[in-house]
Amino acid sequence: MPGPTWLGAVLVLGVQLRALWPVAAIEVYTSKEVYAVNGTSLRLKCTFSSSSPISPLLSVTWNFQPEDLSSHEPVFYYLKEPYTPSAGRFKGRITWDGHIERHDVSIVIWDLQPTDNGTFTCQVKNPRDIDGTIGEVRLRVVQKVNFSEIHFLAIAIGSACGLMIIVVTLVIICRHRRKKQQEKMIEVADTELREKEKLKNIGEKEITPLED
Repeated sequence: MPGPTWLGAVLVLGVQLRALWPVAAIEVYTSKEVYAVNGTSLRLKCTFSSSSPISPLLSVTWNFQPEDLSSHEPVFYYLKEPYTPSAGRFKGRITWDGHIERHDVSIVIWDLQPTDNGTFTCQVKNPRDIDGTIGEVRLRVVQKVNFSEIHFLAIAIGSACGLMIIVVTLVIICRHRRKKQQEKMIEVADTELREKEKLKNIGEKEITPLED
């Protein structure tokens, strides 16, 4: 029966081609962990890449899970326009700071509190590209900024540069003063030499005999 055999071969080939064809998947990128000082604001950066052109139906969902691992709380939603929460801990504290055309879906959180410690998730769906990764960023709200090794290195480099500038300035000032002193010494020597020559000429005139 050639008919079914031919149909079976086509189906097998179709399955193989589907396996080789790349599956559309959206990729979302966030920082793993960020720190912020209590009472300040913070921009939670989230970007994405998609194998499909940006759709008018692209949606962005930000959620939050506290450190006690209680249920997720809505933070922000975007579909054609931004929607901020009308209730909950983030009411009046969220600002849209993204740019869809630049694949940026970031938000800003204002007046950070220790109760904001937890994990924020950023999910982007871009029909037909709706499956893919979900970005996760852990927020730590601290009372003050702790100096890291990078801060100490920056301070050390800044101090070294400042010390170098001071040394160079002192060298230039010393050379300038030395040059002035040398010029003054030369001027004094020239003055003394002219005075000696003047006195010598006067002496010679005084000892010259009168003519008869």
